[in-house]
Amino acid sequence: MHETKNAERPEPDELLVRIARYVAQTKINSPEAYQTARLCLMDSLGCMFLALNFPACVRRLGPIVEGATLIGGARVPGTTFELDPVQAAFNIGALVRWLDFNDTWLAAEWGHPSDNLGGILAVADYMARRGKAAAPLTVFDILTAMIQAHEIQGVLAMDNAFNRVGLDHVILVRVATTAVAARMLGGSREQIINALSNAWIDGGALRTYRHAPNAGPRKSWAAGDATSRGVRHALLALAGEEGYPSALSAKTWGFYDALFRGNRFSVAREFGSYVMEHVLFKVKFPAEFHAQTAVECAVQLHPAVAGRLDDIDRIVIESQESAVRIIDKTGPLANPADRDHCLQYMVAVPLIFGNLTAEHYEDDVAADPRIDRLREKMQVVENAAFTRDYMDPEKRSIANAVRIFFKDGTSTGRVEVEYPVGHRRRRAEAAPLLVNKFHTSVQAALGSSRSQQILSLFSDPARLDSMPVESFIAMFVN
Repeated sequence: MHETKNAERPEPDELLVRIARYVAQTKINSPEAYQTARLCLMDSLGCMFLALNFPACVRRLGPIVEGATLIGGARVPGTTFELDPVQAAFNIGALVRWLDFNDTWLAAEWGHPSDNLGGILAVADYMARRGKAAAPLTVFDILTAMIQAHEIQGVLAMDNAFNRVGLDHVILVRVATTAVAARMLGGSREQIINALSNAWIDGGALRTYRHAPNAGPRKSWAAGDATSRGVRHALLALAGEEGYPSALSAKTWGFYDALFRGNRFSVAREFGSYVMEHVLFKVKFPAEFHAQTAVECAVQLHPAVAGRLDDIDRIVIESQESAVRIIDKTGPLANPADRDHCLQYMVAVPLIFGNLTAEHYEDDVAADPRIDRLREKMQVVENAAFTRDYMDPEKRSIANAVRIFFKDGTSTGRVEVEYPVGHRRRRAEAAPLLVNKFHTSVQAALGSSRSQQILSLFSDPARLDSMPVESFIAMFVN
């Protein structure tokens, strides 16, 4: 038998060390990052309560095995569940992500950094209720963890396109949650590195569940799965699980060679608070973010075309390269998960109805023949300037333009929206709309009295930041 001699263990990959050092040692000093994190926490909780209205989401919640609850465990807002932190992270992450209505980050890779809130809330509540934290945990600790998770996921996404090799962006949720959860649990630098190495060794989920012919509801719980996996790796590391120092760079068997075509990651900037400061909010429409401004265009055009749908000859949509590549869809759409990632569907609905809501993706609305008739008349083209400004770190626009041509030779004006309402450049406009979005969802679930108490809390940053975690979560559970 041929035997191979074990090589000496290498030093940990530089990226593992940088991430561990960031979460363990870097102090966040940005008031804007914390202000935005409060909005993000509020908005993510609102998305959770909206998702509870959809049976397809609710039936995926609870313990993995019926009856396997944990008294004094991590609680799931909007429910009565008390679960181990791994399964609680799945529940919370799935709720945040279900309707495609939470925050977004767009770069070479895309994603939704608030997906990490599943792991962050679950670990924080578990530690607080079990007395496992070195010091009492407050909402400020949750906000700090959110800023860090956003930064890890977003900075790694800036220059590294996992979608180009067929991998889904939730790999970055798993990595970011792992790092932050390990730090929250009291992990040492070595334990954080060990946990991160195992997170990378998991590989990546295939993007096929986001694309025809396989588009389906997994894309709505994939982030819950990823953030829960991050919590699992953190807990294992704290229990003594060893790491794999060259998990990324090992020849042949490491992530770079096995899954990234031999390329190493590019890290565009030092980890700080840039991503939270620049994150995008979905304020009005539960739609894939590359389409947000196209939906705004369609809403503006609705009054001019609603009475003339049969007179339309063609509809031209100008967009960015990423949108053309991932949400330009023709032909049948199988389910809501397929429809909310179809640019043409997301434009047709507001042209007809004047708005786009989560309910518009359901089968009863999709059966309206006018939607597919309009889709068949649409031409999606890349606007090179939109693509350049989309990648420009000083702009990060997500522009779309829509123009409608009628059979009699006339047309509407060309309507262009460069920055969606959830963009940093429109943050002042977005903030009151986010509050209303949140209030509407929480009031419907918890009633006027409790929703007013919660709104009052979010309007007082000092009181919010200092609130104990267990008291904060208690405000949202049934």
